[in-house]
Amino acid sequence: MKITVTAAEKPIDDKLTAEVTVAAADVDKAIAKTYKDIAKKYNFQGFRRGHAPRPVIDGIIGREAVLAQATNDLLTAAEPLMLEELDVTPVGRVGFGPEDADPELAQQGADYVVTATINVRPACELESYDAPTINMPPEEATEAEIDWQINQLLSYQMTYEDVEDDRAVVPGDVVSVDIENVEGAGHLAGTNRMLALDGQQVPAQLEEGIVGMKKGDEKAIEWTRTHEHEGEEHSHTFSVKVKLNGIKKGVTPELDDEVAKKYGYDDVASFRDAVKEEIEGDKKTTLPNLKEDRLVEALGKLLKLETVPEAYQDEIFNELASEFLGRLQNQGVSLDMYLRARGVKSDDFIADLRVQAEERARQSLALDALAAKLGVEVTEDEVREEFEKAGVEDVDASVEQWRNEGRLPAIRDSIRRTKALNWLVENANVNIVDEVAERAAKGEKSEDAE
Repeated sequence: MKITVTAAEKPIDDKLTAEVTVAAADVDKAIAKTYKDIAKKYNFQGFRRGHAPRPVIDGIIGREAVLAQATNDLLTAAEPLMLEELDVTPVGRVGFGPEDADPELAQQGADYVVTATINVRPACELESYDAPTINMPPEEATEAEIDWQINQLLSYQMTYEDVEDDRAVVPGDVVSVDIENVEGAGHLAGTNRMLALDGQQVPAQLEEGIVGMKKGDEKAIEWTRTHEHEGEEHSHTFSVKVKLNGIKKGVTPELDDEVAKKYGYDDVASFRDAVKEEIEGDKKTTLPNLKEDRLVEALGKLLKLETVPEAYQDEIFNELASEFLGRLQNQGVSLDMYLRARGVKSDDFIADLRVQAEERARQSLALDALAAKLGVEVTEDEVREEFEKAGVEDVDASVEQWRNEGRLPAIRDSIRRTKALNWLVENANVNIVDEVAERAAKGEKSEDAE
């Protein structure tokens, strides 16, 4: 089927209108096919299946119903052709005909002309089209980075000693407790349990109850947790008895030759050299991605757009949700299991995903704006390369399939954004900063202030 498409010069309120014309010959073919399909699908008394004439079908099914089905088939076939012709990726569903009304029906022997309304991403501007300035870590491993990595390794050898001061527990402490389950908290029960009161390991209400206790104190703590499951709200009550055995402090071993030998090295120097080599090897992989991420983040902040359209934000939200659920599925974990393990409410999870969706949407629109400013174009060879990089066996067949499904515009969008990102990488102003050393210095200042 061939169509003729005449589109408006530019979208209005993020809606692009186009007039689509289907030739009379294709309309007649669609109507004939509909009659044939109906004749095969139903038994009409007095006629063999597939041989009922049109007047009989019109009398029983109704001619308008036949034309409605033929029209629907025409629009289904025309939509991807139109999207390819216009090279546009729709946001949501394409509308045909008057708003909030069905399109007119195709008629035998006449061209079918219909108006399409396509929701599109907003065409945005940037406050500046200059490549942003970003901070990046050096390619070589710094002494601060080596120290941090070694401290991380040594932390696995950490032991805990009693805090000698006779003081009350404060947030952030590590404590040793006996927990006796009274109701619903069997998973928390135990003797001499080590708990880090860091807001992550135990329920907040239990942590709040332990804060303020002193060595030898015993206390009953009760709390209720509410969650939603299959549209219904459920509440669970937990009750425990807690005895505080002591407050602990972590003691990390000092790095010396003996400790280095435990890791398989002759001395401290060879240990540090190995860590340095590992960090620099890791940076070869991570720094290019980090540079891209920071540039896109900086570009997104230059977008001149107060609010991302809800339809586009919803589309990005659904993409993020699908990606996340796919990762969980690969790990054999359900979303409910994931949320329970981290003590995260479903509403908070969704709210956080909404924030991520808005941020990604703004960054995508910013890359679109930069690509438009740079006049980025996409060739058919570049489209083919995308399929080749994906390892597709029959590139020609896959490209044609995507073309017939109206999905190639999305590939071209991706290529344009990649070209814009490559331009950013090549033209960015980069400040090399030892960020680990800076964080360490800030931490020392905070400790001094205390």
